[in-house]
Amino acid sequence: MKNLPKAVVIIPSYNEKDNLPRLIPVLEQVFLKITNWQMAILVVDDTSPDGTYLLVQKLQKKYKNLHLILNKTKAGLGKAYLNGMDYAFDQLQADVVFEFDADFSHDPSKIPQLLAKIDQGFDLVLGSRYIKGGSIPSNWGWHRKLLSVGGNLFINFVMANFRYRDWTSGFRAIRKKVYQAVRQEMMVARFTGYTFQMGFLHKALRGGFKICEVPIQFKDRTYGKSKIGPEYIKNNLLFILKVRSDEILANRLVKFALVGGVGACVQFLSLALLRQLITYTLAYFLAAEMAVLSNFIFSNLWTFNDRKLTLLQIPAKFVMFNLASFGSVGIQTLLAEFGRRFIGEKVSLFVIPFSSLLFGRQFIFDTGFLFMIVGIFLGMIWNFTAYTRVIWKKR
Repeated sequence: MKNLPKAVVIIPSYNEKDNLPRLIPVLEQVFLKITNWQMAILVVDDTSPDGTYLLVQKLQKKYKNLHLILNKTKAGLGKAYLNGMDYAFDQLQADVVFEFDADFSHDPSKIPQLLAKIDQGFDLVLGSRYIKGGSIPSNWGWHRKLLSVGGNLFINFVMANFRYRDWTSGFRAIRKKVYQAVRQEMMVARFTGYTFQMGFLHKALRGGFKICEVPIQFKDRTYGKSKIGPEYIKNNLLFILKVRSDEILANRLVKFALVGGVGACVQFLSLALLRQLITYTLAYFLAAEMAVLSNFIFSNLWTFNDRKLTLLQIPAKFVMFNLASFGSVGIQTLLAEFGRRFIGEKVSLFVIPFSSLLFGRQFIFDTGFLFMIVGIFLGMIWNFTAYTRVIWKKR
């Protein structure tokens, strides 16, 4: 037995005196069927007022593989799992831990199936209600079904990831290396509640771990009261929106596009003001240079902040930045001149198919202005390549 890998089923509990004394013997019976793993149970109790932990302590006399952590205060689901995983991996020498509910919502007989996936080489196995073979209680009201199914679909859409269907599942098997990789990030306050499940999966995905789902039939609790309240929906919604927005804004291409958009606004506004004071040609190039300056500043401070230039590098790099940006200005100028020479000084919006149906009347635009807009987008492609390969080249 000592040479076998060890798996610990972690069960957070709070006022579960009617469930745990029934659940633990059932788990122990399931463990008897598992021959290639050492199995143990770890209850993490938040000093339940109903004395749940006292019943667990009595059961420890019968089951030597039953362990208990007693939190002095109610710390929440996420903190309970963090404490439990720390203890399981460090003190109990576990190779794998399970997340498992105390209220029989999860079927103990499914544990061998999740372990089988671990044996196949997966790092994180999710018990999923929303893949073929999985289910939620048929007696749930339509509103609860909508929140459950719709909520996970919403997460799929927001995260642009449809590979995994049950982001909020609380029945999981987790290898030690996954927890070690995400532990530090999971210590922040926002993961103390039910957002723990989404946050853990999100970080495991980002870490490139091998993940799969196993279908489970989720059941309603028979005894006790559900711990899920209105804050569950609100907190999960706010969390997933924040995570996704942070990811999008952390993308260098998105940053580049936003900085370029600011530069374009600077250019348009500068051109509109300067052309009233000086010739169009001079105003055009001055406005372009002001956009270049704006792009350089924000690129260095934000887009390429991981490769930020030193004070000594800035003068030479700014000259190089101008030379690289000149290609973009050249593209804009060539397209503007092409429009004027071959299409005319003015163009009707009716040259765009179906525009009359959209606007209902004729709009006249300066051809050079329209082609300059196209040139800006083409120039952005040129700029991004030059900036990443030359100006802020990775060291």
